[in-house]
Order: sequence, then structure tokens, then C-alpha cells
Amino acid sequence: MDFRPILFIVGLLLCTMSVSLALPMLVDLSFGNSDWKVFFFCILATGFFGGSLVISTASPVQGFSIRQAFMLLFLCWLCVAAFGSLPFYMCALNLSLTDSFFESMSGITTTGATILKNPDMAPPGILMWRAILQWLGGIGIIMMAISVLPFLKVGGMQLFRMQGGDDDQSLPRFARLAQSII
Repeated sequence: MDFRPILFIVGLLLCTMSVSLALPMLVDLSFGNSDWKVFFFCILATGFFGGSLVISTASPVQGFSIRQAFMLLFLCWLCVAAFGSLPFYMCALNLSLTDSFFESMSGITTTGATILKNPDMAPPGILMWRAILQWLGGIGIIMMAISVLPFLKVGGMQLFRMQGGDDDQSLPRFARLAQSII
């Protein structure tokens, strides 16, 4: 199995995640919370790792096999949850690695579960990061159902097709739907 296109897409996803870490950093900076340094480090680490994957695996993507698509989905969930847990692990909340990963995975999967006893008392940047993870997770699930599942022959396009639509009209409607969701 060729892992290069898989790692390339995971790298792009991590680079995007790195950019999304800037908003909680700015929130902590504006509130005078010292956890902005944690977010800055996480931006650098996530961006470096994602950028390294993108640069080292850049090649034209010819298409995905079913095995590659399943591996892509698995690695995307795992990597996003792992790198998303870094701010929880390094912030002033002093969460364990397991609790940090649980909090991140909870956001990405949009379950809403939390291990925080009193989430309202968390630093503002962490609260913003939890919200961003849940937003990214919600968009990710919708985008996966609409775009990736049809390639796996699972039937995600049925969620998207309007009455009597054909495949030539699907891509423009998908782009409009993605813009409105974002």
C-alpha cells in the first residue's frame, strides 16, 4: 500500500489545525493568560510536523483504494486527536495524557463528553480550543459523509443528493454546501 498520498493529506490536515490554534492563542493573549505560550508552541509543533509530512510526501494523487481510504480516515482521526490534545496536556489544567487525549477526541467526535469537573473555570483559550475542536469535528463528519463515503461505496452521497440530481451537479452543490456550513 502506498502511504505517501495518505500522509500528504494528514500533513495538510495538521497544517490546517496549526492555523486554527492561533485563535485560542490570541484569546489567551488578550485575556492576559500565560497559556498563550502553550498554544504558540503547539502551533509550531503541529505546523512543523504537518509541513514535514506535506513536503516529504508531495506527489500527484492518482486515487485511493478502499484500503487507503480507510487508513486515511483512521490516521486523520488519530493524528488530529493526538495533536489536539497537546494544549490540554500542556496548559494550566495539568491534565494527564490520557485525559487530554480523551478531551480532544471528545471534541473531534462531537460527543460533548468532558473530564473537566468545572469547564467554566478553564482558561479562556482552552474553552475556545474545545469549541474549535467540536466545530472542526462537526464539519469533518459532514464532509466525510458527503465526500469520502461515496468513494468507499458506503452511500454517503445519498445524504447529499437532492431529488433527481445527477453527478454533474453534485460538485457545485457540494461546494456551496461546504461554504454555507463553514
